[in-house]
Order: sequence, then C-alpha cells, then structure tokens
Amino acid sequence: MSAPPYASANLGTHVGDDPAAVAENRARLAAAEGLPDPATWWFLHQVHGPVVVTVAAPFPTGAPVPAADAAVTAVRAVALVVLTADCAPVAIADDEAVGVVHVGWRGLEAGVVAAAVDALRAIGRGPVRAAIGPCIRPAHYEFGRADLARLAARFGPAVEGRTSAGTPALDVAAGVRAAFAECGVTDVDDTGGCTAAEPDRFFSFRRDGVTGRQGVVVVKP
Repeated sequence: MSAPPYASANLGTHVGDDPAAVAENRARLAAAEGLPDPATWWFLHQVHGPVVVTVAAPFPTGAPVPAADAAVTAVRAVALVVLTADCAPVAIADDEAVGVVHVGWRGLEAGVVAAAVDALRAIGRGPVRAAIGPCIRPAHYEFGRADLARLAARFGPAVEGRTSAGTPALDVAAGVRAAFAECGVTDVDDTGGCTAAEPDRFFSFRRDGVTGRQGVVVVKP
C-alpha cells in the first residue's frame, strides 16, 4: 500500500512512510502467511549491537520497543521481526526455539551472531540451523580499507570482496557464515538476493537513501 519512495510493501514505521499504509502492509502480510496480529509482533529498535531479547509472550500493548538486534523465543505463535534495507536478516532455529538476527557490519563485529546463538541454546535444544536473507552483496558494497582489514583479521579473508568497479568491498553474508562457524553452526542456508542490485524486489538504503524496509518474521509453529 505504500507510495514511492516506499513502494510498495514497506514494513517500517520509522522511515517517513504513511503509518496507515505501513499498518495495512503488515496486516496483509499477516493474513497471507497466517501470522498473529501485527500489534503483537516483537519489533526491535535496531542499534547495530550485540543485545538479544529473550521473549516469553506476545508483545505487550503500549510497551517500549527494546533496543536490540536479535530476539529468541521458545513460545509458540509469538512473532519476532527484524527490518532491513541492506543489512543481513537472519533466521535461526533449533528443535525447541527460534530467533531473528539483524546483522550489519557493526553488529557483526560486536558479536551479535554469537550472542543470538547463545541465547537460542539457553532456551532450546538440538543443533542450531540458520538462514541468511537478502542483503547487500560485495559487488555493490564498497567498504573502507581500514575497517575491511579489521573485519578480515577477525572473520577471515572470505569477507574481503570487490565491487563491480573493482574497489574493496565487504561480503556481509560471508562474515555471517564465519561467525556461525565459530559457534559450531554449520547448517547455514543463504537464500541469495542482493538488495542493492534488485530494485524491483528489495529496498536498499545504499542504493536509494530514502526507502522502505523489508522484514523477516519468524514464528515457532
């Protein structure tokens, strides 16, 4: 329902879009996927840090949105959400619990992946599995040499890429996979898709500046 520059299924209320349009977008997503009422979803005030929220009930009416970049739950029918427009949205699960993680380069460096895995294991059981959603890919993610060198020293040379113009780039998805490997998580699916390269499918802050947000919603069935 959103109009340009937020067209069309923007789920973020913090980007300047019409709140009524965002509410309708969320309601349509809930109806299409059989999700709980969006008023009960756990959205996060994403701050690019390592904080993880452990959720035990639907989001309380009127409660403040927590400042965190990941959430986990072992409770059925509780929806956890991260919103992105270039950062990597990640779903995690084991045999008893599920979670979502918002991973930008600062959160990656801060340890949000490991923190989310630890929080999931604290309430769950069995091997952890993960899926990386659409995010910006190296061909479109020029990155400063000093920051890139520091991340490569931390997560390995796989995070070093090149843009389509041949300049240094960060491979966010490779960094996420490396962080999971450090936690002993090897079942990691990458769903593919570059937010910056596919304007007909994805919002991208790096490409457009003012834009909407796509979301990953995870629910324990």
